[in-house]
Amino acid sequence: MKIAIIGAGNLGGAIAQGLLNSGFCKAADISITRRNTAQLDTFARQGCMVTSDNKAAAKNADVVVLAVKPYNYAEVLAGFKAVLQPKKHVLVSVVTGVYTDQLQKALGKSIPVIRAMPNTAIAIQQSMTCLANSGASDAQLQYVRDLFDRLGRTAVIDEKLMDAATVLGACGTAYAMRYIRANIQGGIEIGFDANTASLIAAQTVLGAAELLLKTGSHPEKEIDKVTTPRGCTIAGLNEMEHQGFSSSLIRGIVTSYEKIGK
Repeated sequence: MKIAIIGAGNLGGAIAQGLLNSGFCKAADISITRRNTAQLDTFARQGCMVTSDNKAAAKNADVVVLAVKPYNYAEVLAGFKAVLQPKKHVLVSVVTGVYTDQLQKALGKSIPVIRAMPNTAIAIQQSMTCLANSGASDAQLQYVRDLFDRLGRTAVIDEKLMDAATVLGACGTAYAMRYIRANIQGGIEIGFDANTASLIAAQTVLGAAELLLKTGSHPEKEIDKVTTPRGCTIAGLNEMEHQGFSSSLIRGIVTSYEKIGK
């Protein structure tokens, strides 16, 4: 299938590069658009079709990825919706905060729409991407899921959970970074230089996450493996809990969710 990425800014460009790096499809099957095509030279050199013509890119594609800013999605769609065909095209939107019914209304026709919510780790093919389907066939949804699985991991969810997915999966990157940063600061206080503390903290978090993903284990089960009676790990964990570690994180997530819903 041929893929058009409409609006190759940071996110659209990361998607395109991830597809190229993973070998998901041939470069010749990817069309990328941007007003200033000079900024897409790296993709042109790799064999992608680069153009400022959204309509031409969409017409020749099967999967159209809309990766523009929320404020102008309707204007951009208006420029190429005439060439979209219900039996040929599927529209994949990575536009933050724009629901599938809004996209369908802007399209004015029954084009299958899949909404995708990746996070910034898509730049290194480690995104957590949540997908919500509106009118796409099982085959179309599976193709789009396979596409984003090359860029990390995916979960298909009800669209009403997209705001929650934004908080847990996208804002969650910032929460994880803040935890790592605190770990680094603690590491410096107990004797490490900043670079070594950063390496240890980041790799430890990576390893902990991989344990859960690859074994399907529960966090508490893994915690039990490293907590011994009267040991330093349980002493540190209990002090963190006394200071509100878990409750502050939960409250932060809920506060972000309440904010996004306003």
